[in-house]
Amino acid sequence: MAAQKGVTMNIIDGVWLFVLGCLAVPNMVLSKSPEAKKALDKLVPFQGWIGVVSLIWGLYNIIWLIRWLSALGHGVKGIIFFLVFAAFVVCQLVLGFILGIGIVKSFVKDANAQAKLDETLTKVLPYQSTLGLVAIADGILLVVMSFIY
Repeated sequence: MAAQKGVTMNIIDGVWLFVLGCLAVPNMVLSKSPEAKKALDKLVPFQGWIGVVSLIWGLYNIIWLIRWLSALGHGVKGIIFFLVFAAFVVCQLVLGFILGIGIVKSFVKDANAQAKLDETLTKVLPYQSTLGLVAIADGILLVVMSFIY
């Protein structure tokens, strides 16, 4: 049962990351698959909240990433799993921050803190497209790995 729950969670993580990646690079997704417009149009109104949930989920997954450092000692399979999971956490955090910044800023009233958020956003925004593509690929990989491992 525990193994089945892990597989289910990896599938959920993978699908979530795929959606997060698609929201991060919508123009690229639409250029490759115009029929995705309907799905993206339904998700875009919620992208801020999807970003916030991803950011919080990514912060939580840092704990799991640290726990999975031991996987590095399990050969190639462990190293691959760790790298895929590390990419998942990085994409969750950064894309979650980028997509959820509007919602996050609505809860922050201090002008200095908002300026710091804007400064951080300016630093990570150039990586949005790259991380969006990594998120799409990593999301697919997480789902595939759920069935292989």
